[in-house]
Amino acid sequence: MECHMREQIVEKVKNAGVVGAGGAGFPTHVKINATVDTVLVNGASCEPLLMSDPYIMEHELDIMIEGLNAVLDATGASRGVICIKGKHAKALQTIKDAVAKDTTGRLEAFELKDFYPAGDEQVLVREVTGRTVPEAGIPLQVGVVVSNTESLYNIAGAMKDIPLTERYVTVTGEVGRDMVVKVPVGTIVSDLLAFAGGSRISDYRVVDGGPMMGRVLPDTDQPVTKTTSGLIVLDPEHNVVKGKIKDPASIKRITGTICCQCTHCTDLCPRHLLGHAIAPHKLMRSLSALVADPEARKAALLCCECGACEKFACPMGLSPREVNAMIRKELMKEGIRWNGTGEEPENHPLRDVRYIPTKRLMQRLDVLKYDTHPGMPEERFVPERVAIPLAQHIGAPAACVVKEGDRVAKGDLIGEIPEGALGARIHASIDGVVTSVEGGVVRISRG
Repeated sequence: MECHMREQIVEKVKNAGVVGAGGAGFPTHVKINATVDTVLVNGASCEPLLMSDPYIMEHELDIMIEGLNAVLDATGASRGVICIKGKHAKALQTIKDAVAKDTTGRLEAFELKDFYPAGDEQVLVREVTGRTVPEAGIPLQVGVVVSNTESLYNIAGAMKDIPLTERYVTVTGEVGRDMVVKVPVGTIVSDLLAFAGGSRISDYRVVDGGPMMGRVLPDTDQPVTKTTSGLIVLDPEHNVVKGKIKDPASIKRITGTICCQCTHCTDLCPRHLLGHAIAPHKLMRSLSALVADPEARKAALLCCECGACEKFACPMGLSPREVNAMIRKELMKEGIRWNGTGEEPENHPLRDVRYIPTKRLMQRLDVLKYDTHPGMPEERFVPERVAIPLAQHIGAPAACVVKEGDRVAKGDLIGEIPEGALGARIHASIDGVVTSVEGGVVRISRG
């Protein structure tokens, strides 16, 4: 009976198209189809400025806990730990009140320190459980499943057969009104920015995600996806933007000329501090043919691309993260994988004194003025059109099951998981008519 219940939960999550809302979009039905003793709710709001997780925990906690209980049932875990930074005082108190009323004995609250990257799932596992995920490993190897706050909120909907068609987005930076807003998946960025009062500056770029790991959009005719946590409007010359649009050739040339091998990037690398065999300064050095080190290059496979090395550690303003990413792409093309032992590594002895304070990080990034902790707007955002990518998750793109001219309702299936593939279902996010299906994107307009 218990096994049957687990299968039902996993199937409902699969049918609803739920993916990780806080990261790369790993299909959630695959993640929770496991047996662990602990489920961690990642409400760390790891990236500066992003406020969706604290908002959900403060205002929609009961729904999120429904999703958490479903994951506890699916995984057989006896412990569900809701993690949030202490600086979000109202949300933290709401969580503590809910835990105090819990009659199952499974729920706990955990107050995180305000450092970056507290929301990195491997860092979170270490902070809460004391366990360390092996190199190139996943939390499952140490008996843990980590799920984002909004993912659990969506799982609660899946239990009621409600597919994932909307997501919370933080809109901030140089906008008329900063806000946390719930929008249909596929919302066009320009439409959402107009709803937020438009840009306060004439020339601007938009970062999709946070200032550390987000990407600069090529233009505002791009859609919000299941993994879009925030939109940050910034001047093109802002250091957050400039650091993300350098071309690879320039990065290699500048690195080879300027890097002084000071080791600061390695000293503050969160994965290095966990005991993983990654040393970003050696990866920087490996760009030189004079000191080529094939083994050091392989360590690029252990990089989580948090950006601590480039945005905080490097005194020269270089980007070990971009170097790591370039090397990793080369390794992946060559079919090289990291052969870890699977054993828990020993943490660096100075790990507990090398936290990066979030406030100091925001000062370095020059985004402290945007740290306004916005709330929801009074009016609801209702777009007239959406553009829904069939590939917005890890795995194979969904196979389109609609055609131009079809009338669809919100929640209708428009993309199916290919047979035998890792993937996620895609659903219509508004009522309307399919106006085109091309380039892996389904466009729908009301009418």
